Amino acid sequence: MGILNYAMSISLDGYVEDPTGGITFSEPDEEVHGFANQQTRETAAFLFGRGLYEDMEEFWTAPERADGSEMEAEFAREYAATPRIVFSDSLASVAPGCRLVRRADAVDEVVRLKKETDGDLAVGGAGLAASLLDLIDEFRPSVVPAFTGGGKPYFPPGADLRLRLMEQRAFRGGTVYLRYERIG
Repeated sequence: MGILNYAMSISLDGYVEDPTGGITFSEPDEEVHGFANQQTRETAAFLFGRGLYEDMEEFWTAPERADGSEMEAEFAREYAATPRIVFSDSLASVAPGCRLVRRADAVDEVVRLKKETDGDLAVGGAGLAASLLDLIDEFRPSVVPAFTGGGKPYFPPGADLRLRLMEQRAFRGGTVYLRYERIG
């Protein structure tokens, strides 16, 4: 049975994007990037909302990623080799290696995926995660030592969750990875 996890980098004050929609506060150093590469190798499929899909796909499948640092090139290879499911009502098509599912069908599709998949299903995007909140088994924020003062929150407003800390890891640059499982 698949484990649906929600893993994103967040600011210390709880945002995945700053007030302008930017994410430069969360650019990983080499140690954190290596950890992200490992997590990607362990992911059975990425589940993206439209916005994060467009950002990730454009950046990580660009030819220059293969010519970047070895850390970036490794992530790009792992990313491209991992199935990607995009939940959108506005897109007409998606790139090779991706599959398009309408948002109205998201819950049914994720329930099916959890039953049919061994391994991690990684939800990417705060909006998609909010719509699947009741199905998420683990929350895996990587807390970056930066304040954004607002933006798009990791947790939707009013979320009522009971969680248990399963793992924590502190990186030299100050980022802290946390893995929580839902307990109620």
